[in-house]
Amino acid sequence: MIKDPVHGYVHISKIEKDVIDTLPLQRLRRIKQLVFADLVYPGANHTRFEHSIGTMHLAGILCKALEMSDEDTQIVRLAALFHDLGHGPFSHTFESILIKKLNKTHEDLTPWIIKGTEIRDILEANGFSSNDIADLAIGRSKKYKPFFNQILSSAIDVDKMDFIVRDTHHTGAEYGKVDIHRLVYTMNIIDDNLVLDISALPTLEAFLIARLESFKAIYYHKTARAAQILLVKALERADEELNICKFSTPEEYIEMDDYSVWYLLKHCEKSRDLIKAIERRQLPKCAYECELKIEDRAIVNLLNLESVRKRVEEEIARIAGISEEDVFIDTPSLPSIPYRHSLDFDPMDIPIIDVREDKKKIIKATQASKTIDVLRGFLNIVRVYTYQQYREKVREAASKVLGELPNSAKISY
Repeated sequence: MIKDPVHGYVHISKIEKDVIDTLPLQRLRRIKQLVFADLVYPGANHTRFEHSIGTMHLAGILCKALEMSDEDTQIVRLAALFHDLGHGPFSHTFESILIKKLNKTHEDLTPWIIKGTEIRDILEANGFSSNDIADLAIGRSKKYKPFFNQILSSAIDVDKMDFIVRDTHHTGAEYGKVDIHRLVYTMNIIDDNLVLDISALPTLEAFLIARLESFKAIYYHKTARAAQILLVKALERADEELNICKFSTPEEYIEMDDYSVWYLLKHCEKSRDLIKAIERRQLPKCAYECELKIEDRAIVNLLNLESVRKRVEEEIARIAGISEEDVFIDTPSLPSIPYRHSLDFDPMDIPIIDVREDKKKIIKATQASKTIDVLRGFLNIVRVYTYQQYREKVREAASKVLGELPNSAKISY
């Protein structure tokens, strides 16, 4: 048994113990779940390791509720345990350099690690296909029925259920106090797809609202994002000297964790000044913020293009009369944002089964709930950061450059 602060006692099988004791899983102990959230919430020091254990545990509970066989349950639990193996140092923050240098995400690397390390040998020795479990771990299996993938990758999958309640627990924020077991026990399988009973609709509404509030208060907090901005710049500078993305085998990749890469960045001439600034909490300040809630995400999509974002930063810096190195544009859709897809969901992906009046009818969540229908709009926040001494100049310059947004796109705050 493993004693988890969120779920209590988690029972594990022999094969689960064997794979947990491998280097790829143990490495997750040295990768924080929420990078720099502890600058705001000092208790937020939990890791990808405990999140993986929790995700496996919830997957097992859901499989049991769905009355799946013991073998299928074990397969899903293992896939859930492995779902975060591909994360690099500093979790999603490392994603930006992976995409930029290799055009890969952590989901691309997860199957590579499962099939290329000692995990493969343990799975195969116990009669499980490493190829099949590797695909299922990222919700892309073609062998199993759709609901197998949906348990691990959907609008209300076990991954999201665990991180929302876990991040709430460790930050002390109140947003994620949701009865996730109510969701688990009211799921069913119709035509090989997961559906949620309409009786759990209030809980589903609370779950989606918790995702929204957690995104704003935790994952996209101004201070945490300011530190991540500096870390991304440090990684990009250091890669020129250290070739961080030159790994060619899974073994080389899993040698990197928060500790080892932080040491490298701290002693690299090109990145050490940025790391020292983070260590001293000398972070950029938010000078301009605009919150958009519109179906058309064209503005933010443009700013997500590095070339466009760079030109806008240069224009703001020019008007403010400072170096372009001191202006940073940040949007929540950038690759480095933790859970950047947290709001990028289509509620119509959540089928609801209505069994009232002795009739079974599958409807969309947006049809069943006006609250969920309202949440369909993607929340975008555009921020411009700079250092304290330039804050007022950049605020005025950013207002000139970005202040021409249509009134219909603006929300008072």
